[in-house]
Amino acid sequence: MLPVRGGDGRKLTVWGIRTTWSTVGDGEFFCPACGGDRNYRRRTGRRRFTVVGVPLLPRGSAGPVVECQGCRERFDVDVLDHLTTTRFTAMLRDAVHTVALAVLAAGGTASRSALEAAVSAVRAAGFQDCAEEQLESLVEALSTDQGRLGLYDVPECCGAALSIELHEALEPLAPHLAGPGRESILLQGARIALADGPYTPAEREVLSTVGAALRIDTDEVVRLLSAVRAP
Repeated sequence: MLPVRGGDGRKLTVWGIRTTWSTVGDGEFFCPACGGDRNYRRRTGRRRFTVVGVPLLPRGSAGPVVECQGCRERFDVDVLDHLTTTRFTAMLRDAVHTVALAVLAAGGTASRSALEAAVSAVRAAGFQDCAEEQLESLVEALSTDQGRLGLYDVPECCGAALSIELHEALEPLAPHLAGPGRESILLQGARIALADGPYTPAEREVLSTVGAALRIDTDEVVRLLSAVRAP
């Protein structure tokens, strides 16, 4: 905008470019400026050349942008690629739960110490009401479901359905975790496996699948599993 001063000394805008914004969507996102989950509006704009505030000629489009409804800051739309705190917490909780079930299914639920280790991990992840009986029932139910986690007794392929379940739970989360975070999930599974004695071949295969889904190098997975000590 080009300002000039009127006869009374006030600034008047003679000409310039004005952007008119329209809302095309909304939702919740993690706002980098606020540092937390906030509501947002996805907006697009139209630029126009104005004279004395009157729009005359189009000058192209603006955006799309994401506008925080808290601080009103605007960001590129790729800010929506970042998980909200709520979504991240839920994905992390579900990942630990899936790993715990997979390890129990590979090693069996006869061991009370393994069940206790699994319950402890799942509760710490956010399922605070989890009980041994619940995990036991889930493993039993899943082991008879041939469409999902019913291939635990096929160690040579880790169970194709089991592998799919682990990848679905872990792969979307992996890019949002630093190295120590990915390792922590693997090590929780390792401690469950070791709670009732050394790794079985089926448990090692499950944990290798966990490592691959978390984008941990194969050699690093072997090193981490070897470094864990039985409780």
